Amino acid sequence: MRYRWTALLLVLLTACGGGGGGGSAGLVGERVEVLASWSGAEADRFGLVLREFERRTGAVVRYTSARNRVPDELAARLAAGDPPDVAVLPQPGLLRELAQAGDLVPLDAPTRALVRDTFPAAFQELGSSAGRLYGVWFKAADKSLVWYDVATFERLGEVAPGDLDGLMALADRLAVAGVPAFSASAQDGWTLTDWFENLYLREAGGQAYDDLAAHRTPWTAPSVVAALAQLERLLAPEHLAGGTAGALSTGFEDSVAAVFARPPRAAMVVEADFVAGVVTSRTDAELGIDADVFAFPAGASGEPGLVAGGDVAVLTRPSEAGAALMRFLATPEAAEPWARAGGFLSPNLLLDLDAYGDPVARAVARQVLEAGDGLHFDLSDLQPAAFGSAESVGLRAELRELLVHRDPVRTAERLEAAADRAFAGAS
Repeated sequence: MRYRWTALLLVLLTACGGGGGGGSAGLVGERVEVLASWSGAEADRFGLVLREFERRTGAVVRYTSARNRVPDELAARLAAGDPPDVAVLPQPGLLRELAQAGDLVPLDAPTRALVRDTFPAAFQELGSSAGRLYGVWFKAADKSLVWYDVATFERLGEVAPGDLDGLMALADRLAVAGVPAFSASAQDGWTLTDWFENLYLREAGGQAYDDLAAHRTPWTAPSVVAALAQLERLLAPEHLAGGTAGALSTGFEDSVAAVFARPPRAAMVVEADFVAGVVTSRTDAELGIDADVFAFPAGASGEPGLVAGGDVAVLTRPSEAGAALMRFLATPEAAEPWARAGGFLSPNLLLDLDAYGDPVARAVARQVLEAGDGLHFDLSDLQPAAFGSAESVGLRAELRELLVHRDPVRTAERLEAAADRAFAGAS
């Protein structure tokens, strides 16, 4: 299928100075700023993508990492009249808000054509607002994964559990053996939202998940309280590396490194496919040998389900070089450098699976592309930013509080109040 689009890609890449690496006279020396959340190993690997764009066009790219504060940083830059050329957003809800406020530039015709021919319909819809296409979904994520230390499982005679009851029983057995089951990065509240979303999808089912995402179901519903209670039990202090206090003071990359350190400080970490990039950059563990992965276990609903996340690039001010970068990000050539480096999934249908550098990544990528109707986008990222992606209020903050106060009913009530305020403000 890839070769079918060779002519189209050559035309589009020529439009943005592609091919040959000699650059385009119209872009040589042009400066482009990109604002995104990636830091550490992820920023380094995105840098490979940006260097390839520079090689093809002669443009010069400056990358700015806002870490987990992309919504706040971008809002401040827009208010000051100094937006970046391109912003990479972690939430489709934020894309819709910015588009409705007139703060985004729609994709031009060549980029629209490329996106519509090379991306699944679901990702096209997530990049649109009011029927107009604004975003290129450069990076996807399978957030329904449990990574584990193979040596710990083998030493204790454990295997991947088949359902959520089995995961709870495994966590209890590990605690008795003196091994914390999970390394959790509650300092980064988005990881707790991923935990909740996987539990809710598997216990309540896909329709209930979609209804909660749209706030058609209140956060005080019994199904939500039940999932919060299950989350609280799984992340009990005895199941956490460093207990509750340790989880609340641990960031994402450190939580991954803890599982694959020698000796390991926990048996498992629940997070997306991009854990692989941290494993290879921060530890000596080898993927598929020392570090392995299984799907987040099934729950009472019996439905297969996959929580997907991702990052969508948008143009935040008219810019020839910025538009050229958007076109490049829509091509498989842009995805290849990061795919080969690891810790990356692309929703681009033309990216050859052989581009992924290890068999674990290839298997996960195939799972995402074949998920079909079982794929549900990250619930927190579908919310108004004030509820779904703020660190100090809303979903992230209340799930942190759940680990402290251990009161699912109180958490549900506070979540519903926060959701009411956020949805009213976004309407």
